[in-house]
Amino acid sequence: MTSDTRFSFLRWPCVAALALGASLAAAQAGDEASLARGAVPDTTPQQRYQTAIREAGGGLKVSLEECRVMAAPERKSCESQARARYQADMATARAILRGDPNAGPVNVVGGPIRSTEQVYEVKP
Repeated sequence: MTSDTRFSFLRWPCVAALALGASLAAAQAGDEASLARGAVPDTTPQQRYQTAIREAGGGLKVSLEECRVMAAPERKSCESQARARYQADMATARAILRGDPNAGPVNVVGGPIRSTEQVYEVKP
């Protein structure tokens, strides 16, 4: 047995560890890039439309999950309300795509979303 064959089994774990480290670094860089893209506000009607349909789909998914824990009679009513809310959200999304200035996201109680950002003046 030569030294190359004797130590070749030691090379594979090292190669695997290097590959794993490189893939983790790439994934972290991808996550950072995704967060940076998400931090940019939507500027076009198409971007706002895409965001609205993602939110509508997510809301439907969460609502249906909540409905599944209810008893059968209540569940049917809950699911129909969730689907009706989804249809209304999709109608709003289509209005956003058409460029309707009055169309926009609303909060759970049906009012417009208020900014939660607080601005502080820093005086020198």
